[in-house]
Amino acid sequence: MGSDHDQEPEARDQAPAPPPSARRDEREALAAKAERRRKIAARLGAGASILLVAVAVFVLTRTISHLDPALLRAALAATSWGQIGLGLLLTASSFLMLTGYDALALRQLKLRVPYRTTALASFTSYAVSFNLGFPIFTGGTVRYWIYSRAGVRPGKIASLTVVAGVTFWLGMAVVIALGLAVEATPLSDIDHLAVDLNRLIGVGMLVAIGVYLYWVSVRPRRARWQGLSLELPGLGLSLGQIALGVMDLCSAAGALYVLLPVHEGLGFFTFAAVYVFASLLGIVSHAPGGIGVFEAILLKVLPAPSQEALLASLLMFRILYYVIPFVFALALLGANEGGRRWDALREEMNRAQADGDKDA
Repeated sequence: MGSDHDQEPEARDQAPAPPPSARRDEREALAAKAERRRKIAARLGAGASILLVAVAVFVLTRTISHLDPALLRAALAATSWGQIGLGLLLTASSFLMLTGYDALALRQLKLRVPYRTTALASFTSYAVSFNLGFPIFTGGTVRYWIYSRAGVRPGKIASLTVVAGVTFWLGMAVVIALGLAVEATPLSDIDHLAVDLNRLIGVGMLVAIGVYLYWVSVRPRRARWQGLSLELPGLGLSLGQIALGVMDLCSAAGALYVLLPVHEGLGFFTFAAVYVFASLLGIVSHAPGGIGVFEAILLKVLPAPSQEALLASLLMFRILYYVIPFVFALALLGANEGGRRWDALREEMNRAQADGDKDA
């Protein structure tokens, strides 16, 4: 009995390992299971986006159907040149901050690219993706087109896009968190949540951001996304990301704020939190520029003398922040491509002339 008992552990230790084919089958089964989960999550996300867009379109259509076209035209005509000029200035400030997203990402990746190239890639990629949607594809394609000519490898361009995205989301999280924590009372009239709950959510988000900053400050951290493995920015660059993100979003919010017909009862900080929240839902909807979703939320929650006046402000904002930069970006891309082709043609002509001189 005793000897049999003593031999059991040894027998277990000597149990044959599963054959390589069995281990391979197990890995394939786990990979298939993970793929099924990913597809289910993607379908749920797509379904939620479609539902959000449907609700927004319903609300927006219902709101617009009650508008008076004559009052809308009058509200557009009432927008002063001073408001338009200030809106353009704040739009330029926002896009300037966006070029900083790429500059910080390049610094994190230890890549040297002239700022002129960085500014062109950043401005055009954001202007195009804001209008066409699907930023990973549209903005990523523009970035690849420009940065690849500067000698940046495709993997680094993908990493740059991810780091720039982290900058945007950090700024968005800070603006929403501060808005909920500091402006909990006025925001409760908008989101219809209890004041204490708003404040609790805001403080919780600020604590989470603080934990993230501590986490990346202790030692270098790596993250994986879509098969990419990249080192996250440390404390210094993360603080720079937050500062840039907040300045960008406040400039964008300011471009709309100065176009509003009235500001009474709506402080800028409260408005900025509402603007970022509406932008967030617009991003989740995957609609180009959040169009429809963004307007439906703001038409529902912002105070205004009339819906026509508010819609006029939103339409003017679309022109200043989306249409004008998009047209300018297309012109820059066309000029850049034309200049590149002209340089290539001139180089070819010089080479042909040099060959002709040799033959002579």
